[in-house]
Amino acid sequence: MRIVALECWQEKLKLLEPYTIAYETIDSATNVFLRIETDKGINGYGCAAPDWEVTGETGATVLAAFQQIIEPYLKGKEPFSYALILEELKGLLKNQPSALCMVDMALFDLIGKKTQEPVYRLLGGYRDSIPTSVTVGILSVDETLERAKDFIQQGFFILKIKGGSDIEVDIERIMKLREMVGPEMEIRFDANQGYTVAQAVDFMHKIRSANIELLEQPTHKENDNLLKQVSNQVSVPVMADESLMTLKDVFHLTSNNCTDMINIKLMKAGGIMEAMRINAVAKAANVETMVGCMDESSMGIAAGLHFALARPNILYADLDGHFDLIDDPFASMVKCKKGILYPSTRPGFGWER
Repeated sequence: MRIVALECWQEKLKLLEPYTIAYETIDSATNVFLRIETDKGINGYGCAAPDWEVTGETGATVLAAFQQIIEPYLKGKEPFSYALILEELKGLLKNQPSALCMVDMALFDLIGKKTQEPVYRLLGGYRDSIPTSVTVGILSVDETLERAKDFIQQGFFILKIKGGSDIEVDIERIMKLREMVGPEMEIRFDANQGYTVAQAVDFMHKIRSANIELLEQPTHKENDNLLKQVSNQVSVPVMADESLMTLKDVFHLTSNNCTDMINIKLMKAGGIMEAMRINAVAKAANVETMVGCMDESSMGIAAGLHFALARPNILYADLDGHFDLIDDPFASMVKCKKGILYPSTRPGFGWER
């Protein structure tokens, strides 16, 4: 089986409602899609979700990478040599992780379709579903409570609250939310780099009785020592997100005890192949793993889900980036029932057109 043709296109997917995090407001998601055609008539699909603030890419840079590097490199290649292909492309696509992820996904999709197995089973098939959190952006206290009520009525039982722009409002939001939802609902808090060490410690002290599950990326990504200081001073697990991009990053974070947990996003890591390496380092360090996402179509979410289902030490999922997309063309690839995600059981990631 050899690659004979490739197609790449960009779509700007509008969000049903804009949301705010500590450093920006988002009202749409740019995704770039890849189709790889083989001489056996099998097509593999992949997705890039570039984000200038996170991955250092735009839709235009991904399309340029496709035209200049990916398409000429992949033509004639044999997809089952994916380890060699991805290693060589990693050198050619430096600082372009979502473009690399797009290729990684399409190759795994091809292999799944050729073997007639869903990707999560090829990767290990540890489980066949996983709960996901659902995100509430930075809102007023009353709006936060109303949004949480809506999600609870839909069956979600893990809430991820965004904050980091006003510590006093964040404290009030968390305390009133816990009062409203009771003790059983899981609450996660993501400051998106918005706090100093002192603010993060003060925040955790003042919301201690709310019993949140984890604190995600409270301090700036450029100084991992700040993350370590917070982790050493609070009892709730601290998770690294923006601080983690590469295999080297996870080795540094875990070997220096900077974090209690890590958030792996395929778009930052460069796809499943590199994510498995990052996850292996976390497992060796006894650090728990979450699989997260960007604002991605269901195609991107499907890849993250298949990865999460395949590894026993991936205990958490934050795969909700597709929920608010208007006219997501790949919505059938992932199912969500009462806060639990289920993959397609069709071969590959489950998409054909």
